Amino acid sequence: MAMEHKVGRQLFDEVMVPCYSPMQIVPVKGQGARVWDQDDREYIDFAGGIAVSCLGHCHPVMVNALKEQADKLWHLSNVMTNEPALRLAQKLTEHSFAEKVFFANSGAEANEAALKLARRYAADKFGPEKSEIISFQQGFHGRTFFTVTVGGQAAYSDGFGPKPGDVTHLVYNDLSTLAEHMSERTCAVMMEPLQGEGGIISPTQEFIQGVRELCDKHNALLIFDEVQTGNGRTGDFYAYQGLGVTPDILSTAKSLGGGFPIGAMLTTSELAVHLKVGTHGSTYGGNPLACAVAEAVVDEVTKPEVLDGVKQREQWFREGLAQINAKYPIFDEVRGKGLLLGAALNEEWQGRARDILLAAGEEGLMVLVAGANVVRFTPSLVIDKADIDEGMARLERAIAKLHQ
Repeated sequence: MAMEHKVGRQLFDEVMVPCYSPMQIVPVKGQGARVWDQDDREYIDFAGGIAVSCLGHCHPVMVNALKEQADKLWHLSNVMTNEPALRLAQKLTEHSFAEKVFFANSGAEANEAALKLARRYAADKFGPEKSEIISFQQGFHGRTFFTVTVGGQAAYSDGFGPKPGDVTHLVYNDLSTLAEHMSERTCAVMMEPLQGEGGIISPTQEFIQGVRELCDKHNALLIFDEVQTGNGRTGDFYAYQGLGVTPDILSTAKSLGGGFPIGAMLTTSELAVHLKVGTHGSTYGGNPLACAVAEAVVDEVTKPEVLDGVKQREQWFREGLAQINAKYPIFDEVRGKGLLLGAALNEEWQGRARDILLAAGEEGLMVLVAGANVVRFTPSLVIDKADIDEGMARLERAIAKLHQ
């Protein structure tokens, strides 16, 4: 056999578009909550591929589902349907408020479908002037031109020419401003039921409840972007279930496939009829391979012991971070819910989240950031205590070095 062509990090700079600046390590295999790089160096994974690897790496239920489906059928297109897509759609409706499902390949695509449905519904039912979409500053909804415009971070949407219109950004958790601004022109309010990229910001109960009431009052649809919060991440299958507020449309992706690309928009039958034949579509949406894997993930994640386990692991994370902070005061508070957690840096450490990410990497720990001042943790939902303890020991060593 010919020697395999050695690929390393330097090849990235030669062949890849430079919109990413990846770390120097190149992971080659993973098992559970651990990953190994080209030099066989081991890392504990507290990043989970940015809230994607909800069952860790190479979980047997996912591997088996993929292998089984790989021998059967890979792709058809939506000229026909397929069994894995139907089974997965049925399970998503059983585990949520939804009655209807649209499959896509990513969170951005699921959000694109959600926004197009909201606009189409408003136009059909109330007329073309009901088109305003309200979203929130620091929100994140994907990178397509429509979703990035709705997202509330101008740095991501500026510089690409004229933006899709009639999008308003307000302050998250500020109910009075929203109440003042909303009108019969408002078509939809889109929000994360816990802001992820924006710094791990939980909604107040008053706010989330109030948004729902204002949407009802103005005949506007409430869209929850649960791309990051969904599929068990907060300890409920979807975050809205722990908030007691039901949206009209919900987008899901990331953990849905546990690492296999898939997204879905969930909604009610009443709304779904407005996306009639020809109004929207996706070549790969509902792909049998993706749906087979996602079905295995949903079956596993919805087990009560897995969802309860998320709450237990949140406690272990909070305790570990508190112990580190007692020795090296660096964090102001730990925000978030379940295993979508953000440790916010104190005054002295402002702007240094990425330094911690890099220092952790040198100690063999993968973490994330949410902005310049928050270290983000989105590990596997089934990570075991030993891996959490070892990861915390590595994080402590990294922070100790930075303290010196």
